[in-house]
This record gives sequence, C-alpha cells and structure tokens, in this order.
Amino acid sequence: MNSYDDLENKYLLLTPGPLSTSATVRRAMHKDWCTWDQEYNGLVEEIRHKLIAMATTEVDDFTAILMQGSGSFSVEAVLGSVIPKQGKLLIIHNGAYGTRMMQMAACLNIEYFDLAYAETQMPDLEEIETALLDPSITHVACVHCETTTGILNPIAEIGRLVKAQNKIWIVDAMSSFGGVPMDIAALEIDFLISSANKCIQGVPGFGFVLAKRQVLEQCQGFARSVSLDLYDQWQTMEKHHGKWRFTSPTHVVRAFYQALIELEHEGGVTARYQRYSTNQQCLAAGMQALGFERVLDETCTQSPIISTFLYPQDVNFDFYAFYENLKSAGFVIYPGKVSNLDCFRIGNIGEVYLSDIEKLLTAIAAYCQSNLHIKVSA
Repeated sequence: MNSYDDLENKYLLLTPGPLSTSATVRRAMHKDWCTWDQEYNGLVEEIRHKLIAMATTEVDDFTAILMQGSGSFSVEAVLGSVIPKQGKLLIIHNGAYGTRMMQMAACLNIEYFDLAYAETQMPDLEEIETALLDPSITHVACVHCETTTGILNPIAEIGRLVKAQNKIWIVDAMSSFGGVPMDIAALEIDFLISSANKCIQGVPGFGFVLAKRQVLEQCQGFARSVSLDLYDQWQTMEKHHGKWRFTSPTHVVRAFYQALIELEHEGGVTARYQRYSTNQQCLAAGMQALGFERVLDETCTQSPIISTFLYPQDVNFDFYAFYENLKSAGFVIYPGKVSNLDCFRIGNIGEVYLSDIEKLLTAIAAYCQSNLHIKVSA
C-alpha cells in the first residue's frame, strides 16, 4: 500500500480551497446515491433551501442553482447565461480571478469594459461611479475576496453605485460566502457565485449560484452553452424537485450537506467568521514577529480567508524548500500569485483552528532558525 492509499490526513491544507475537511464530511461520501432517487433529490432541495436561508432573510426573492464543476464553471455559467447578446459587462478586477472573468467574456463574445487595479489596490469608487454612467453597460461583475492577495473588495459600496444606475450586479463570492457574514438582499446582489469546497468546507465537485428570481426569470434563451445553461439548470431543479439535468456529483453533494449541518452546529456564518478571523490575526502577528512582511498594507481590507507574505529579504530564501519543509511538518501552503512580487500565501479556512496556526508558526520559526539562520526570539 502506498501513501495515497492511506485515508488518514498527512497534512493540513492551508489554502483557499480545496481545503482540509472534517472526518465526518469525508465519511459522508461512503454511500452511493442514484441521481433519480427521490431521497437524493430531496437532499438537493434541502441544500438549496439552506443556502438561501444562509444568504438572506428575504428567502422568497431568491433561488439557488447547483452546477457541476469547479467554481469557475459556475462563474462562466452566470456570465454566459444572464447577459443578452446586446448586453455589455463592466468587470472590476484587482487579481487573477477578475482577470479570468475577462477571459471568459472574451471567449463567450460578450462585450465588456474593465476597470483594472493593481493586486494590492482597492477599487476606486469614483472611477466606478463614472464608468457606470455609460448607458451601454448592463451588467457589472466583481470578485469579493480576491485570493490572489486576500484582499476583500467593497461590494456594499460598489453595489450601491451599480444599483443607482439600474445595472445587474454579479458577485463572485467564491472564497467568502459562508465565511464572511452577508445578506445578499441588503447588498442588492442579483447573482452570487460560490463553491462547495470553500468556506462551507465541503469537497470539490460543484459550485452554486444564488440568484434573484425576478432577474433570472428574464434570462431564458440567453445561454451560450448547453452544459452551462444556468436558466435550464434552474428550471429542471424547480420542476423536478432537485433533479440535475446531467449526472451530478452525488458523493460530493452528500458531503456538502454534512458540511452545512456542521456549519450550523458551529454557530453559523458569524461563528465561522470569528474562527477564521482569529486564525488570520494570529498568523499575521506571528509572521510579523518572525520578520515576514504582508503584501497588503493598511489601505487595503484584509480578509480572514488567506494572507500573502513577501519572501524574506537579505537571505537565500527558496520557496520550494520552505514548502517541502512545512509539508513534512504537516502543513501545505500556496505559492504566490501577485504579478510582480516574490511572495507566498497561507490560508486560514477549512477545518483549521487556532492551535493549528500556532503549530504552523512553530514550524516556520524552526525553519527560519535552521535554514535561513534568522535568529528567532523565544
């Protein structure tokens, strides 16, 4: 038997997803399900209702659509299904996932205009307000938590500007929904997109879209894809009580249901946000004490999801040696994604607690002392 056959976790994933899950979430995948079975479809319906109840108190105004694939599949499903051929999209971006929306729009032949900001810069509200005066713009999209750096973009402020000009508001909340408190009705979001394997702490395999019913109802026939037709997926789930159009990731769905139950038992989104925030604050303080500098400064809103750190200066720092050392100590981190900076990222989400962050910091301190010859105070 090789190491991949061992069902016990060898390390924590300190990443923005996939992330470390609970043993009970993993065990939920041990049963096989039939996609036509009423019990399974009833489970899907319960998931849809739970997601809406978690997102807003205005539950009758919204609906949930589950979509096979990674989170990016659901982003592309929204862009390709809700913007008419004569529509125009404004993309506000300051990282890799906003840039990915531009790639999708170009591939789907959606006319778009982008407001681009540095990965370490908050969007400029005055520029956004001016851009929205363009009457040809019909839809606006932005990433909430851009995990390129861990920045949290001001979707409440942007949303008010969007709605002042009567545009459709699309928010990629992939790495924030379930871990950052929000009410999508209060935020006037028309389409919110997230994924099973982020803050709700399920496993990879599907994403989901929370949509304003009144807006989604107007999207019939807009889709530029068969597989990613959000409207048709919704209609099938509505008419057939939780059935998917095509084969669904049944084991992943059951694991996600278990993850939702565990989120409720933890105390809901507010309690999870507090745990993630405590993790991040401990990590940031501990890394600073070890001499690591954060990429984001005080002008940016740091999310509790993931933090980005610069390579230490004046030492011979090899990220992959650092990575392998931490992996052998039981932790997996992420390489950097900022265009012009040498950096790496450490996530705080998943089945990760304060004691885990403290152990990580101990492992990093040991590496710094032994390999970088940086004196670490006791």
